[in-house]
Amino acid sequence: MRPVFERLVRFKDTDQNILYGEAPTGIDDLVGQTVTVYRGDIPWDLQPTTEHADIAEVLCPLVHTPIIYGVGLNYKAHIAEGPKANAPLPPYPVISTKPADSINGPFSPVYVSSKCADTIDYEGELTLVLGRDCKDVTTVAEALDSILGYTVGNDFSCRQWQRPDISGGQHGYAKSFDGFAPFGPVLVAPSLLPIDETSSQIDLELITRVNGEERQRGRTSDMILNIGEIIMHLSRATTLRQGTVIMTGTPEGVALSMKPPAWVCDGDEVEVIIEGLGSIKNKYCFIP
Repeated sequence: MRPVFERLVRFKDTDQNILYGEAPTGIDDLVGQTVTVYRGDIPWDLQPTTEHADIAEVLCPLVHTPIIYGVGLNYKAHIAEGPKANAPLPPYPVISTKPADSINGPFSPVYVSSKCADTIDYEGELTLVLGRDCKDVTTVAEALDSILGYTVGNDFSCRQWQRPDISGGQHGYAKSFDGFAPFGPVLVAPSLLPIDETSSQIDLELITRVNGEERQRGRTSDMILNIGEIIMHLSRATTLRQGTVIMTGTPEGVALSMKPPAWVCDGDEVEVIIEGLGSIKNKYCFIP
C-alpha cells in the first residue's frame, strides 16, 4: 500500500490537541517544529490538509495495536554472542508477543514495577506497522505491500521472567509488561527506505546507547529472515490485522550477554537510533 504521508508524526500541539502531521526531514528534535496537519485519527486513513500546527510533544505513532510481534534470534551476530553460538542457524525464528498495553511513546518514561525491576534488558529493533489485514502471504511483493511504514523500537525485557525454570522456555511474559514497547518518533513510508524488492533485505545502521554509552551497533542486513520472510512466516494460517506492530529482531550487545550483565537501572536512559528513521530515548523509572 502507498500511504499519503512520507514521515508521519503523531503529536500534541500547543493547545494540547492530538494530531497527525508530516514531519520535516533531517531534524532530530521535532518539538517546536511547524508541520502540515493530516485530518484523521488513524494513520492508514488520513487526508491531507492545508492546516499547520506546532509540535509541543511527540507521541507514539499509534494509539492502539491489536498485537505486537517480536522476532527473536534474527541477527547472526546476536546469536553468536549467546549460548547457541556454535549451533546451526535456526530455520525459523523465536516468536513472542506483547499486548496492546505494552505500547509506549518514543520519549515517554517506562515505569517499571518492583515485581519486574531486576534484570531489565534493551533490544533496539527495526519496527514496522501493517497497513492492512493479511493472511497466508506467499510472496515478498505481497508482504511488502502490506506495510504502512517503518519506525524505531525498543523491545524491553525482564530477563528474570525469561529463565527456563520459571518461564517454561517462553519469552512472551518477560516482554509483556505495560510500556515495554516504546516506538517512534515517526512512521516512515516504505518508499523512502532502501529495500530490495526481490529479497526484501534492508541495510540500515542501528545503535543503542544506555546513558550515552554505546551498547549495540549493527546493521539490519545481518538479519536471518528478511522483512518479507518475517511477514510470510507470521501470516501462516494467521490473520495479521491492520495496525499490527512487528519488531524484527536485535543485533549483538544486549545487557544479558555482557560479562557481568549490565542491566538497565532506575533512572537510566536508553536511546535507540536507526539510520533514516530517527531515534527514541526512554528513561526507566522504578516504582514500588
